[in-house]
Order: sequence, then structure tokens, then C-alpha cells
Amino acid sequence: MTREIPYKIYLEESELPRHWYNVRAHMANKPAPLLNPATLEPMSVKDLEPVFCTELAKQELDETNPWIEIPEEIRNFYKMYRPAPLVRAYCLEKELDTPAKIYYKFEGNNTSGSHKLNSAIAQAYYAKKQGLKGVTTETGAGQWGTALSMACAYLDLDCQVYMVKVSYEQKPFRREVMRTYGAKVTPSPSMDTEVGRKINAEFPGTTGSLGCAISEAVEAATGQEGYRYVLGSVLSQVLLHQTVIGLETQTALDKYGIRPDMIIGCAGGGSNLGGLISPFVGEKLRGEADYQIIAVEPASCPSLTRGKFAYDFCDTGKVCPLAKMYTLGSGFIPSANHAGGLRYHGMSSIISQLYHDGLIEAVTVEQTAVFEAAQKFARVEGILPAPESSHAIRVAMDEAVKCRETGEEKTIVFGLTGTGYFDMVAYQKFNDGEMADYIPTDAELEKSFADMPKVGK
Repeated sequence: MTREIPYKIYLEESELPRHWYNVRAHMANKPAPLLNPATLEPMSVKDLEPVFCTELAKQELDETNPWIEIPEEIRNFYKMYRPAPLVRAYCLEKELDTPAKIYYKFEGNNTSGSHKLNSAIAQAYYAKKQGLKGVTTETGAGQWGTALSMACAYLDLDCQVYMVKVSYEQKPFRREVMRTYGAKVTPSPSMDTEVGRKINAEFPGTTGSLGCAISEAVEAATGQEGYRYVLGSVLSQVLLHQTVIGLETQTALDKYGIRPDMIIGCAGGGSNLGGLISPFVGEKLRGEADYQIIAVEPASCPSLTRGKFAYDFCDTGKVCPLAKMYTLGSGFIPSANHAGGLRYHGMSSIISQLYHDGLIEAVTVEQTAVFEAAQKFARVEGILPAPESSHAIRVAMDEAVKCRETGEEKTIVFGLTGTGYFDMVAYQKFNDGEMADYIPTDAELEKSFADMPKVGK
């Protein structure tokens, strides 16, 4: 007998995942190894330890264990805001007059307003367990910096955040939340680090990028005793921690016998997308089920759809390891009029390999269309979505309209990664008709590609 599906599917506290899922263990084609920028040899745990906590370095390189236990202290922290609800978008379905069934996994029920807290508490926990004084990091739109400042305050760790300059200026309230939780927030590129001064000299007046902020945060970590660098996206350890999203989504769907046809997530560096889709990709890899999985990225920073699959630096300052990924070149800096996060020049090596192997798809959307979708969603579903999440909303709505036109009754699941209450400058520009779309030209991308390292194939 089919159970009636409520607006919100809540799990019991006892159903909170006890393990993170490591999708690499089931990938036939593993992501290419990180390379030491000096020797071009694969990085070892020992190589990574000066930058990362030891346990996180081990997680970063683990390609064999499919399940990694979540420490009890982290699970107890998760219980403050997890399990997160899976919501049936009945009102949106009605608005679109679609036969499609639409669900979204809502990750905004915490002060950071996003999914980023899932990994922030894990990384801060391992830093504290190692006896460190503090951590450094970068942040783009500010969700990650906010989440990390919360986790560090909880564990009494110092937190130093390098925030992309354009976001630092556009999102002052996000900055102030970080400071309220005790973090030091510096606009990047700054004049406080050697790499920051170099970037400012090479790109006068630059509005910054995540690649710039990463370079500064790594330099700050390695230059202070008792500090390590932590990050909010891209690397495998982060995607691992975020799999609580997909595991909870699986459990909620299974409770009601729901089988999704399509899973959609926004894609910047890959953390929320990887967290949502990894358990479902695992089913595909093991031959247990099949799904259409769509990564949605901004047309102004299209790493998957227009980037090159090659080894590149993870940061603009070229001090971090080389990763094989879809990249626009580490020197690529998105247009300042790009309002959301999703500003990273590359994509997670896991996501890149899955895309390269045809296990997932990718599309781009322009930001005015994204904000149109965000506005409609807010009016009918009652949640003001983050600009990043709204990329997924745009494509979910487009796919639902296709179902109306074809009569197909597809089940669509997308990730609502967070709220947009600190993104009101962007919403103001949209409401005032001042928002513009920007798509980099082939010539601009070729200029960035030309500076990429010539490493292997």
C-alpha cells in the first residue's frame, strides 16, 4: 500500500548516517592523483600534512574504503540541525502545471544558512583533535566562512578567513556573522600575504577569486605554527563529509518508495553536488539503479562545459597541488557582476571524472534566468533561496515544464543548498533591473588556458 507523501519528509534522529560514503571506492576510473607542484609526483599523506590535518590528509587520499565512520562528537553536532527535511514542492508543481513530482533537499536550517556546516564541523573537529591552535580558509559568497566560524567557535579554535574581495564588499552582513562568531575576515587578494601582494601587482584593482583566496589562506596556514588550512569545496575530503546530504535523501525517498528519475545540483567546486549525488552514483556504478544526474553551473564560470580536463593548479598563486579536473585555468577570474558563489575556476576531481566518464551531465544557465527562478520559487514555496541553489532550481523548473509539454511524469530531486537572506544586494540588482548576464568569450578562456601547466595528458 502506497503511503501518502507529506509536504516534508523528516527522518528520525536514529536514522542520521553513521558513516560517510566514499564513492571513489566504487569508481572503475579513479580520479587522477594530486601532484606535488615541485616534483610532479603523486602527493602522499606526508606531503599533505604541512597543509592539512593528518586525518583529513588520509581521507583525501583514501580510494579503497567505501564507508568511513563519522565520529560520535561530529554526529552529536549534526543532531543540532540534522536530519534535514526532504520537501515535496507541491506549490511549485501547481504553479508550473506539471505532471512532474518535484522534491528538494533543504540544507538551510542552520545559522550558516547552507550545507557547508556538514564539512566545517568535521574539519574543525580533526584540527582540534590534533591539538592545533586554529585554521585558515577561503570563502567566496561567504557560506563556507560562516559555517567554519561557527564550528571553530563551538570547538574554541582560532579562525582566519580570506573572503573574495567582491563578496566581502557585496555581502557585509555575511562578513559580520563570521566576526560575531570570532573569525578574522580579510578581503582577498590582500596586502597581508606575499601571494596577495603579487596578485594585486599583476592584476591591479582585481575583485578577486576563490583561487586568489585559497593561495592566501594556504600561505597563512603554513606560515603560522599550530595552524592548518581547511577548505569548503573541491577536494575529496569535503565531498566525503557532504555525503550526509545524499544518504539522508536516499533514506527519505526509500521510506515512501520514491524512485527519482532525475537528480539536479548546482556546481561550483563540487561539494554540495558531490554530497547529494554520490550515494546515487554509487548505485549506478554498482549496477543497482540508473538516474539522470545534472550538474548546473553559471554561464559566467563554466568549468565543466567549457573547461579543459587537465592538470591545473588549485589556486591562482600556484602554491597548491596540481589536480586533474575540468578547469578554466587557475588565472581565470569571474566577472564582478556574477552575483552568486560558484566562482571557482575548476571542479572537483571526483565530479570531473564522473562527468568525463558520462555518468553525469552538465548544463549552464545565465544569472538573470537564475534569479527569475529564485523569485518564483520564493513566492510559491516560501523560502528565499541562495543564488547558488537557484541554478538547480532553474533547471528543475525547466525540466518540469518539459514534462508538462510531453506529459511525462518524472520524479525530480534537486538540492536546495541554502538560503539567500545575506544575498540581498544581488536580489536588489535583479529587482531594479540592473542585473546583467556575462559569458566569457573564447578568446578570454584561451588566454587563461595558455597559462596552464603542461603536465601529462
